[in-house]
Amino acid sequence: MQKKCIPQKGMTLVEVIIVSTLFSLIMFAVGESIATMYRSNAYTIAQSFQVQHARKGVQALVRDIREMTYADDGTFPLADMQEHRIGFYSDIDRDSSVEYVEYELATNTLSKRVYNATGSPATYDTSASDETYILSEYVQNQDYGTSTFYYFDENGNEATATSTVTDIRFIRVQSIINIDPIRDPGQFMLRSSASLRNVN
Repeated sequence: MQKKCIPQKGMTLVEVIIVSTLFSLIMFAVGESIATMYRSNAYTIAQSFQVQHARKGVQALVRDIREMTYADDGTFPLADMQEHRIGFYSDIDRDSSVEYVEYELATNTLSKRVYNATGSPATYDTSASDETYILSEYVQNQDYGTSTFYYFDENGNEATATSTVTDIRFIRVQSIINIDPIRDPGQFMLRSSASLRNVN
């Protein structure tokens, strides 16, 4: 009995080349559309990232302000109150010692510096910080003529030139974030505030 030959079905070389070419063209088109989307939205994505980064920094700042307390040497909690700089004592790492903390906006960079108490009796050497953090490099407050820190007394009145650190009971923080001031979508304003819980 003679066996029947069943012809094997498959793709010819020409069909393989056509399918490969079509697949390559489709993948190229998809890749180009994704790259174009990222190129056209690169600024928005970068701006969103910096806003989120700055938001975390402002949250940390407000948390530290709320925990403001008397220094290990008995100094009043708020030590320095300026338009773009604030210095105060706070137990930011929840240990047995109170740190001196400075937040400062210099040009467009908002940074945090921490100084630990040393010795007995405790002293604070502010000539060199023990830790430094960059919270944002795109804060435009000075360019827009806007303060970073606002200070208020127990009656809610904003601090004046004659106010002292011992008068302050409430602090408002404001940051204008924009990685490129001449482009849209423009600046993003972050605002938060805190009362001094541990101040009598």
